[in-house]
Amino acid sequence: MSIRVVVADDQELVRSGFSMILEAQQDIEVVAEAGDGAEAVAAVHRHAPDVLLLDIRMPEMDGLEAARRVCARSACKVVMLTTFDLDEYVYEALYAGASGFLLKDVRRDDLVHAVRVVAAGDSLLAPTVTRRLVADVVRRRREEAAASATPQRLEVLTARETETLRLLARGLSNAEIATAFFVSEHTVKTHVSNVLSKLGLRDRVQAVICAYETGLVAPGAP
Repeated sequence: MSIRVVVADDQELVRSGFSMILEAQQDIEVVAEAGDGAEAVAAVHRHAPDVLLLDIRMPEMDGLEAARRVCARSACKVVMLTTFDLDEYVYEALYAGASGFLLKDVRRDDLVHAVRVVAAGDSLLAPTVTRRLVADVVRRRREEAAASATPQRLEVLTARETETLRLLARGLSNAEIATAFFVSEHTVKTHVSNVLSKLGLRDRVQAVICAYETGLVAPGAP
């Protein structure tokens, strides 16, 4: 089965360009395009796509509100599109449940890879810009409102689960974590699942945000 995608951007050239790139892939089908957030939400409801590529800054309803609605009401994976690599709206969208984000000048191959990654149920954590954005925004928010999250939240985790969360925040894949722990990938998947379940998190992206918010990982740490 092909990966069904909705592309939402208020700039027609951007929209059509991304659609053409994705449609050229044998395993990807663009089922709809949208020019604003409201149209994007309606398109997801109508077509039930696997992935929504969603611009942050759009008229009528911005991408942030659209992401909230889509993530709350469907299983569709959301990838945010932005011109800026340090945009607080991206952080809000990730926290709302988006699976990652891409800059609009993304390379063709990276765009296709991102769609396949999130459609497979993974989060787009590999680009260093994602981790830098989360770290930067969380650092500023913690300085402004330190009481928004507490380290005690992590007390429900075992030592191995805490270390798994720390490595997730550093952007390591399951295979890389398995190598670090000298265990199988299946065991790592169990640890990750336990972390998400115990902390009430939707996916790996929210796990990364939690790691920064609670101070488990410090911005700029290797």
